[in-house]
Amino acid sequence: MSEKKKHKQKAEELNGTIPEALETPEIGEQAAEDVDALKRQLEDAEAKLAESVEGWQRSLADFQNYKKRIERDNEMMYVSMKGDIIKKVLPALDDLERALQNRPAEDAWANGIELITRKLQTIMEGEGVKRIEAEGMVFNPNFHEAISHEPAENVASGHVIEVVQNGYMFGERVIRPALVRVAQ
Repeated sequence: MSEKKKHKQKAEELNGTIPEALETPEIGEQAAEDVDALKRQLEDAEAKLAESVEGWQRSLADFQNYKKRIERDNEMMYVSMKGDIIKKVLPALDDLERALQNRPAEDAWANGIELITRKLQTIMEGEGVKRIEAEGMVFNPNFHEAISHEPAENVASGHVIEVVQNGYMFGERVIRPALVRVAQ
């Protein structure tokens, strides 16, 4: 059985009648060309859609990265500002500690200053400020600032003899290095 007859028989089964357009070979060829053109248009549309989706996904990723960078920058600025404020309070803490070192015995006001000093130190510790341990340690220029280099009998060379002014860290950042005297 020829192709034309097969199509004709199938069309009769489906519709009961054969449209005259299918009987002429020119119109069948035109329909095939139209189907091919529509397929090409569909492929082009799908390619444009994929390109648009890809561009949208890139834009979304860029926006998310921007948002994370802004959050990180804001956090760094917050920590920096907090460190600057703490740095301004440290001289007052130093003055209180010096007052306690030179206080007269059994003075009521000295006990009050001691309480204030402890309270201030507790607040600083609560905010993440830590005192840099220096006395007896090996001199480290990242944490210590030497104000003198002198001979010492009981201290090994390169070690801290005495802390003149305490140093402090806020997290991993040195707010103020410890001022120290170093053994020769």
